Amino acid sequence: MKDTILLVGHGSREPRGNDEIEAFAAAWRKRRPNDRIEVCFIEFADVTLDEGMANAAKGSQRVIVVPLILGAAGHVKMEIPHHIEHARKHYPDVEFMMAKHLGATDKILQALKSELSKAMLDLDAPDAKNTGVVLLARGSSDRVANGEVAKMARWLFEETGHEMVDLAFTGITYPKVETVVQRQVACGMKQVIVLPYYLFTGVLIERIARQVARLEKQYPTVSFGLGKYIGFADAIYELLDQRVTDAQGEGRDEPKMLECDGCKYRQFSEEHGFGHHHHH
Repeated sequence: MKDTILLVGHGSREPRGNDEIEAFAAAWRKRRPNDRIEVCFIEFADVTLDEGMANAAKGSQRVIVVPLILGAAGHVKMEIPHHIEHARKHYPDVEFMMAKHLGATDKILQALKSELSKAMLDLDAPDAKNTGVVLLARGSSDRVANGEVAKMARWLFEETGHEMVDLAFTGITYPKVETVVQRQVACGMKQVIVLPYYLFTGVLIERIARQVARLEKQYPTVSFGLGKYIGFADAIYELLDQRVTDAQGEGRDEPKMLECDGCKYRQFSEEHGFGHHHHH
């Protein structure tokens, strides 16, 4: 079947953010030279969803829509599916299917841990026990999407030596980064690393840098580190490859969302050939 992969980025008011998504797609094409990969954006860009799906439908039998999005909020649950239904009506000879968003998975954890390690080295590798971590995400009115951030914060706590790993949000919901830093400093943290839960640059990444600069002035005895967003990590490409493979195997219906992604028992069973169960 002649497939086209349609990579859907969120889009940013900051043009450099959209440029980075285009650069990401160009690098992904090199990793998948036999695939046709098109790009569109949800907002703040020239090529949005309807136009992107129209472009992808040309010369294709099947379009696999791949959300380049970390959390499953309104864009993933409602907006993208709505535009897919619109495309199905306008291009009835083309099969449209939607891959799962990136989500809270081991690959995302891998990328976050890598950036956390780099930020620790930038601080000359202090003791993790008195170095707090703030996982800072966009925030959503969808509690499930916010819960995915909490899940990643917990996984970071489980797999690092940091005694305080908290989550904060830049918009929509609470707590904010300033409140979390205040709490961590009160609890004795001598260093604090702000770790953006973002894929690419944009207006909010610039805001986060300004927030950290202000925090450095407010807490002159505390050392602050700022991690980098994770969009270009190898783990993100690998996760997208898996999302495409899973979607191709699912057919027209949307793929199932596994709540046990990242479960150590599942990983053990896959490595040793045992069936996965939930009796743990």
